[in-house]
Amino acid sequence: MVLPGTLWQMALIDKIKELGHRAIVVNPAPDSPAFSHADDHLQSDIFNRPAVIKYGKENHVDGVMSDQCDIAMNLIAELGQEFKVPTLDTETASLFTDKFKMREFCREHQLPYPEYKLCKTADEAIELLVRIGKPIIIKPLDSNASHGVFKCETPEDIRKHFDDSMSFSRVEKYVLAERFINGTEFTIDSVKTPHGHYPLAISQKHHFAHNPNIANQLFFTHDNPNYDYDELRRVNNAFVNQTNLQFGFTHAEYKYEDGKFYLIEIAARGGGNMISSVITQFMSGYDTYKYLIECATGDIHDEDFSIRPQYKERAAVLQFFPTPHGGGRVKSIEGIDWLEKTPEIAKFRFNFKPGDIIQDALNDSARIGFFIATCDNREKLQQVIDLVETNVKINVE
Repeated sequence: MVLPGTLWQMALIDKIKELGHRAIVVNPAPDSPAFSHADDHLQSDIFNRPAVIKYGKENHVDGVMSDQCDIAMNLIAELGQEFKVPTLDTETASLFTDKFKMREFCREHQLPYPEYKLCKTADEAIELLVRIGKPIIIKPLDSNASHGVFKCETPEDIRKHFDDSMSFSRVEKYVLAERFINGTEFTIDSVKTPHGHYPLAISQKHHFAHNPNIANQLFFTHDNPNYDYDELRRVNNAFVNQTNLQFGFTHAEYKYEDGKFYLIEIAARGGGNMISSVITQFMSGYDTYKYLIECATGDIHDEDFSIRPQYKERAAVLQFFPTPHGGGRVKSIEGIDWLEKTPEIAKFRFNFKPGDIIQDALNDSARIGFFIATCDNREKLQQVIDLVETNVKINVE
C-alpha cells in the first residue's frame, strides 16, 4: 500500500510493480495521478483510518510505504503496527516530523542548535525575541512546504503572523520560535540501513528574491570548494545514527553559520519534487527504491551505499522557474520541445497552462514549475542551466 497517491509517489509505485508486487494506493482526489499507475486504489482521505485499515486488510497488504511526503509518516508508523509489517516506529516518526523534538534531540546529543522556544502564545515568542536581541523565525511544529514560516524582527511582526503560523501545526497547536540563522542553506539526502547511514546527495540552496524562505535552486554536488561537506555528513550522520530509525530515507535541511552546520529540519523520507526518485539515484548510482521496497516487505538487510569513485564528479540541479514580471495571465510557453529533446533534462513540469493566471510563489507548493538536469560534472551542468534560461520563456500578458 502506497499513500498518498500524488504525482510524487508514481515512481515508487512503478518500481513496486517492476519488482513483481501488486501496488495499491489511497488518495482523496478522484483524478489522483497515481491511480492509473497502481493495480487498485481507494479514493479516500488517507487519515480516514477505519477505511484505510479495512481496505488494507481486504487486500492482505504485506508492506505500507510513502515517500516525499511528511504528513503521511506518522500514519505509516501506525499502519505498520496495524498490519504487522516493517515501518518506522511511532516514536521515531514523531521525532522526524516534530521540529521542537528535533531541537531537543540536538541539545541532548550535543549537536549544533539555535536558541529556541516552544510557544503557545505570541507573547512567549516575543520573550525569545527580546531575550536574544536578534531576528527570529516562527514556524509550525509539523507543517511542510514552508507553510506558516515567518521571519520576525519586531514584536509587531510576531503578533501579525503568530496565529497564521499556529494554524498549520497539525498534531499539537504550538509554534516553534528560534533564532534566525543568517547563513547558506543546504539539503542532504541519505539512506539508512540497520548498521549505517549513507549520505547520497548534497545541495546548496538558493532562494527567490521576493521570498528568502522559498528555494529556487538546489545545486547538487558531492563536494564544495567553499563548504566542508564532510563535516555536514558527520553532523547529519550523528543525528540519524542516534535515533531508532532502522531503515529508510532521510531528507535534511541545514544552515551554515560561523563554522557550524545547524539542523533546520529532518524527515524520514526522501526529498520532494523528485529528489529521491531521480536526483538521489543519479548522484549515487544506486537503486535506492529497490532497497526501500525490499526492507518494507520484510527483507531488512544491510547494503553498502558508499559513493563509488566513478560518481564523485556528478552534478544535478532542481531548479524552479521564476514567475516573469511578478505574474499575469500566461500567453504562451516557449521551449517545451527543447526541454523534451535535451538529454540532460531528466524531468520538467509546468504547474499551469496558457490562459492561467500565475503569481510569485507564496510557499514551496505554489511554485509554478521546475526542471531537473543531470550531468557528469558541474561545469557541464552550469552550461545546461544557462541554456534553459535562453531557450525556455514564459510569456504573460
